[in-house]
Amino acid sequence: MRYDEPLFRPPSEADSFILQATLGCSWNACTYCAMYRGKRYQVRPLDQILADIIEAGVRFTEDVRHVFVADGDPLAMTLDHWEPILQALAGSFPRLRRVSTYATARNLLEKSPVDLRRLRALGLSLLYIGPESGDEVTLHRLAKGASVADHVEAARKAKEAGMEQSLMFLLGAGGQARSEAHARASGRLATAMDPRFLSTLTLTVVPGTPIDRQEARGAFTLPDTRGLLQELRWFIEEAHPSAAIFRSNHASNYLPIGGRLPRDREAILAAVDEALAGRVQLRPEWARGL
Repeated sequence: MRYDEPLFRPPSEADSFILQATLGCSWNACTYCAMYRGKRYQVRPLDQILADIIEAGVRFTEDVRHVFVADGDPLAMTLDHWEPILQALAGSFPRLRRVSTYATARNLLEKSPVDLRRLRALGLSLLYIGPESGDEVTLHRLAKGASVADHVEAARKAKEAGMEQSLMFLLGAGGQARSEAHARASGRLATAMDPRFLSTLTLTVVPGTPIDRQEARGAFTLPDTRGLLQELRWFIEEAHPSAAIFRSNHASNYLPIGGRLPRDREAILAAVDEALAGRVQLRPEWARGL
């Protein structure tokens, strides 16, 4: 199997077969992201992708239950690519239970309901979407390329097609200036998109990114640890999905925590309050990462 590094996948896909169908990200403009900078977006030739599936099928046919299709947002691929890929995956892995990929609101909106239903029927069942913020000002500053309304509509289309969503929001993305507005609006957007899986990560200012340059000239300041914990509390206060598995245990976070919303809301809030009161040991800086 051929991989063009760097290769990224969500933490929950650690045990999945990673199929690299695209290289880079079709948008690749978010101000905080360094994952694919300098990497030209392209869809890999279909024959190469299918060859990788065949090779993996020979080696791991009984072992693969989950497949994650990389790189940045392969949902941008046309059905001419997606259909043979999904058919080959189903044929190569008889115990396959889930195929997932990164997606953006933009490329979800570009797909017709018919196309999305077809993808779901062929096995694409989970989309990882990173709105990062529900605050319009913050979305604009992050250069996400989609509004709050775009994300809500994209989520509606995904759900109508039968696809589950795993949403990611970034604590600290609004900076100190929009900390509360960003956190609370993010919780409200999570409510409106109503995902099956919901997570918060913490913004890391990566050298060489636009947000790093903003920080250098004083146009952006990341909240301190207490401010980030307070954002987590505001987010949980506002997030009312119908039934979501919530995780805030990514390596970037100071307080690893999780549960189900709405069932565990009060317990999660109580744990955050304990951390705010200084009675919980937080993840040390040396243990944090992207």
